[in-house]
Amino acid sequence: MQTDLQRTNFRHLYWDVIWFGVLTGSTMTFLAVFASRQGASPLQIGLLTAGPALINLFLSLPVGRWLENRSLTRITYLAAFWHRLPYFLLILIPAAFAPTIQILFLILVIVVMSLPGAVLAIAFNAMFADVVSPELRGEVVGRRNALLAVSIAASSLGSGQILDRAAFPVNYQIVFGLGSFGAMMSTYHLWRIRSGSTQTPTRIGKPLLDYARPGLIRFPDVFRASVGLRFLTRGRGKPLLRLDILRGAFGKFMFACLILYAVQYVPIPLFPIYYVNVLHLTDGEISLGSSLFYTSMLLTSLQIRWLTTRFGHRWILLMGAMIFSAYPLLLGLARDSRLFWAASFSAGVVWALVNAGLVNRLMGLARDDDRPAHMALHNLVLNTGILAGSIIGPELLGGMDLRQAVLLSAVLRFLGGLSFIPWG
Repeated sequence: MQTDLQRTNFRHLYWDVIWFGVLTGSTMTFLAVFASRQGASPLQIGLLTAGPALINLFLSLPVGRWLENRSLTRITYLAAFWHRLPYFLLILIPAAFAPTIQILFLILVIVVMSLPGAVLAIAFNAMFADVVSPELRGEVVGRRNALLAVSIAASSLGSGQILDRAAFPVNYQIVFGLGSFGAMMSTYHLWRIRSGSTQTPTRIGKPLLDYARPGLIRFPDVFRASVGLRFLTRGRGKPLLRLDILRGAFGKFMFACLILYAVQYVPIPLFPIYYVNVLHLTDGEISLGSSLFYTSMLLTSLQIRWLTTRFGHRWILLMGAMIFSAYPLLLGLARDSRLFWAASFSAGVVWALVNAGLVNRLMGLARDDDRPAHMALHNLVLNTGILAGSIIGPELLGGMDLRQAVLLSAVLRFLGGLSFIPWG
């Protein structure tokens, strides 16, 4: 039975994710599209993901140590406030500068936001696990994921209509303003959450599978598992970065993950430019693709438990990895919005399968008595893969015809998926 404090906290967690969905469906969805319409190069788009990955690579372990004996509810709120405050600066960008300056300023803002964002990503995961008791966690996470998908789909569709109907630059200013409002409202609800106890709550080693990922910059067709970030706060003085745990099955799995993360991000800088310059999609058409992505992600996620019970985590991971190339393949074959929408829907299915399979496989291979060190190594592999893919992608594919580059990225993703057969 839920206590009054639990009901209050859960209500704020639900409103937090609704407003976070508004932020995601507006500002986050159209940041890279805006940069592409202003003439950003693939390398500049790549820096929007490479910059935060570099920050997380160097800050995650020190932040985890720093958070070990501190109030997670207070730090989560403060980190969210400072991480999200710069979103208001984005409102000025479309009207205040020349296009080349706009792109550079956008990259700078995203990198600066990543500093408190690294704290928020870890603190929120740990705070959530502490505030929501293990027996209620599945219910709360399930409701949050459903609310997130609905909120993102609705705000993305609404933002697309605003962008298509209003004149530039006012249209992007309105959308970025909507996202900023959503960010602050989400932060307000995080501020209202209370721990209610000075005792360390029961902690279990199961993944949260919460899709919000606050503190992490997201782009379409991208999964960025925040699994295990809360374990960085639980090292209890033990070394978090140990290479000895790479021996055996866990080391092989990390190698496959590194390949997967890298090939996932290789084409990410190309996609927004491809939408704008090759497919000539309107912002409304792009918004519908985003809505289809999150709708299919939610619908597939609802079937994960049944699929897992029948086939197992590894089978789900392998199945998702095998169709990992579907999005760039369909996108490369597209001539108009219809195949783009099909690609977006398929990407949501793949995201749900790979994310669930990867998270559960990772947690299964990590030893219960040494989970913080395993999760720290995974976080290092994740950010290294993001950084490598975001930088190598524009260099590897930047000189090619965009359609050919997108199709080649589909081949790379397929080969990356194959790595899980021997090592996954």
